[in-house]
Amino acid sequence: MKTLGIDIGGSALKGALVETTGGTLVEERFRIDTPDKLTPPEMAGAVKAMAAHFKWQGPIGVGFPGVIEDSTIWTSANLDKKFIGCDGAKLFGKATGCPVTMINDAAAAGVAEMHFGAGEGFMGKTLLLTLGTGVGSCFAYQGVVTPMELGHFPWGKNGKSAEKFIAASVLEEKELSWKEWGGRLQEYVAILEKLLWPELIIIGGGVSADHAKFFKFIKPRAKLVPAEFFNNAGIVGAALWSAHKR
Repeated sequence: MKTLGIDIGGSALKGALVETTGGTLVEERFRIDTPDKLTPPEMAGAVKAMAAHFKWQGPIGVGFPGVIEDSTIWTSANLDKKFIGCDGAKLFGKATGCPVTMINDAAAAGVAEMHFGAGEGFMGKTLLLTLGTGVGSCFAYQGVVTPMELGHFPWGKNGKSAEKFIAASVLEEKELSWKEWGGRLQEYVAILEKLLWPELIIIGGGVSADHAKFFKFIKPRAKLVPAEFFNNAGIVGAALWSAHKR
């Protein structure tokens, strides 16, 4: 069964056709850069362009970086604030003419990793973090994924969101060394371990492909592994979620 999975991020949206029975990409991933914050109608146009690229007219799963309830978007920390209160399934469905299912982007990555990736078959407590423009998070127990917003955990003297200090985007913007950035992640992970006591920690997002450069600076109690799908986890998970909801 094929489904188009789309992962909307703070600087781009990525998509691919996914064979949902095994979580494999049917065709090469396609990326549309969004250096400027797109309005909801503009993002709908980008999603339409993604579907057109694959000549796709079937079901679509969309991962969005915010709190999703049913198909309503309730937070938009790194995208246009006009998304707040927007029905994403209706917005993107109207643009593409396809049935659309919405899911939080980190939860989508969690679904992919727990079904076919680094967490496959693991029934203990799993924490997954996606490091990109912001920080996405979810928690899984006995394979059941629960969306969370741990990237917005108050951090530092001013109580700003943790992602302002530890997102992968900060590594580039502040020109931090891998050691400096890894040290920040170590502090963050140590706090989350005290709160949640995970047995497995999975790190995803584009930077996970460079995990060897910063994992050595993180010393968690739990087992620490990179996402097996790397930066495709959100795409695969969004497609799997769509297939599950049908």
